[in-house]
Amino acid sequence: MSDFKIREVTGDLFSAGPEYSMCHCVAADLRMGKGIAVKFRNKFGKVAELEKQNVKPGGVAVLESNGRYIYYLITKQQSWGKPTYQLLHSSLSAMQQHMAKHNVTRLALPRIGCGLDGLNWTKVRDMLAEVFQADATELTVYNYAAANK
Repeated sequence: MSDFKIREVTGDLFSAGPEYSMCHCVAADLRMGKGIAVKFRNKFGKVAELEKQNVKPGGVAVLESNGRYIYYLITKQQSWGKPTYQLLHSSLSAMQQHMAKHNVTRLALPRIGCGLDGLNWTKVRDMLAEVFQADATELTVYNYAAANK
């Protein structure tokens, strides 16, 4: 039995401490023009560095920021498109591999894929549990306080 934990809290994702790496979903075009992606772009920048990684849908682009990793799950080709559960699963697996290799044990995340992208949170939560169940990882999911974004 691993020490995998997933907990949900209400609040601002960006209030997570510096010991937490973070992730969110983006398109391969890296436009980040809507939703929480705008906050990630404004806070961490380095879009050119992400573009250089040339990650395809189903992969993960990674930035390092002050000793933690910021994961960009590439879950669709175009920013106006919608992700599939299959691509999200593939991106989560790629992130899990990076986290395991770099001893990342704490991850703060929004309800990935469930805001503007419209995926079902129960399915996504089950997928997170499946991908990370073997790891001693603590996932903290931030439910945005203002429900009517």
